[in-house]
Amino acid sequence: MATNLELNDRLILKAKRLGNHRTKKEAVNAALESYVQHLGQLKILKLFGTIDFNPNYDYKAARHRKKR
Repeated sequence: MATNLELNDRLILKAKRLGNHRTKKEAVNAALESYVQHLGQLKILKLFGTIDFNPNYDYKAARHRKKR
């Protein structure tokens, strides 16, 4: 998908150099991947302390339950 964006060339070139990317496109795609991954991790971090933990749960026994 071709998209025209007005991007900061200084930042793109810096990202290209630091990430050893051959093209601006590679640098932008790597940055977007990193950004999306980071946002996903933040979403998971928000869950900490909100999910109940059952210390008596036997996960090994749950693995061996017979399927009906």
